[in-house]
Amino acid sequence: MNGTLMNYYIHCKRQCYLHGNRLNLEDNSEEVKIGKAIHEEKADKSAGTEIAIDNIKLDKLTSEYLTEIKKSDADEEACKWQLLYYLWVLKQKGIIRKGKLEFVEKNKQNKKTMIYELTEADERQIEQYVKEIECLIRQNEVPLAVKKKHCSKCAYYEYCFI
Repeated sequence: MNGTLMNYYIHCKRQCYLHGNRLNLEDNSEEVKIGKAIHEEKADKSAGTEIAIDNIKLDKLTSEYLTEIKKSDADEEACKWQLLYYLWVLKQKGIIRKGKLEFVEKNKQNKKTMIYELTEADERQIEQYVKEIECLIRQNEVPLAVKKKHCSKCAYYEYCFI
């Protein structure tokens, strides 16, 4: 289990299943390459970036915030749950932080920042999502493709629809 799977589960169950079963098509995606370049640029400019703890990678950790940097706010809900998952993992290790989501491109406008704090309700929901994700990944069949407006920019688009 990791933050990417949490994000994908909220965003698209099929994408979560494929990624969780090691079908990674993201290395060929221009959108993913842009996102990685943004991460590298941010990492060069500040300390405390790209920290690996167990099987998660945190973009930036300070004494007050865990910051997750995203290219766009196209699926803010999925990004939020990824960040909350990271806060939950840190809390299990005795590290309590607020979460900060930074969207570098907000519909091609100025940067957007959202602040979150992990609640008990969030923790219960994350525990439920983790169980659901683990169950989803163990399934023998790939979930059906459901075409949504954001699919055209997905690294798995050709796999699902062509």
